[in-house]
Amino acid sequence: METTADAFITELATHERRDGGAERPRHFHGGEDTLFMGLRMRDVFDTAKRHVAMPPAEVERLLESRYYEARVGAVAVLDFKVRRRRVTDEERRLCYELYLRRHDRIDNWDLVDRAAPRVVGGYLLDKPRDPLFRLAESTDRWERRTAITAAFWIIRQGDLDDPLALAERLRDDPEELVNKSVGVALREIGRVDESRLRDFLDRFPGLPRVTLRYAVERLTPELRRHYLSRR
Repeated sequence: METTADAFITELATHERRDGGAERPRHFHGGEDTLFMGLRMRDVFDTAKRHVAMPPAEVERLLESRYYEARVGAVAVLDFKVRRRRVTDEERRLCYELYLRRHDRIDNWDLVDRAAPRVVGGYLLDKPRDPLFRLAESTDRWERRTAITAAFWIIRQGDLDDPLALAERLRDDPEELVNKSVGVALREIGRVDESRLRDFLDRFPGLPRVTLRYAVERLTPELRRHYLSRR
C-alpha cells in the first residue's frame, strides 16, 4: 500500500462525515486557517494504523496540511510508530525530532495529547530531560502543554522527580489548557506515590482551581474536601 501524505488524505476522504459535517469543532483552539473534513476520529486513527510505515518526510507533509484530520493522522502515525515492538532507537529519534521540529503544526490539545507521552516522553525516558524544561519556558501554550504531557509516560515508569519539577514550573501557567495537563500529571503522580502528591499540594496551596480538581480526583473524599476548601 502506498504510504504517502497524498494517499493518506485520499483515503480519509472516503470516510463518512460525522454529524455536523465540516463545521469547526468546539474543542478546537488552533489556527484560524484550519479546514475540517468532519470525520470521526476512529476513522482517522484506523487510517493512521494502516499507514504506520509512512516515511518521516511524508508524515511531515501530512502535518503541513490545512486539514485538521490530516494533522491528527500525522501525530497518530508517529504514536503508532513508536508503539511497535520492534521500533529501533533511530526510529524513535526521528519521530521525536520531527514532532519538536514541526511543533508549529501541532496546534491543539488533542494533537499534543495523542503523541507527546510516547513520542517525546518515551524517547527521553533514558535521557536528560532538558528539552522538556525548555518547552516549559516557551511562549507557545502548546509547547508548554507538550512539556507536561510528555511527562505522563515518565510518571508511568515510576520516575517522579522531573515531572514534579515541571509541574512546579508550570503551576501558575496563564492557560487553562496547560493547567488541566498539570493537574492530570499530579493526579498520575499520586497514583504512584500519594505522599509526594500531597507534599506538592501542601507546598503550593494557591494552585489554579482546574489544576487542583484534576490533581485530587483519586484522593479520599476527606482529602479532596480538605484541599479544595483551601482554594
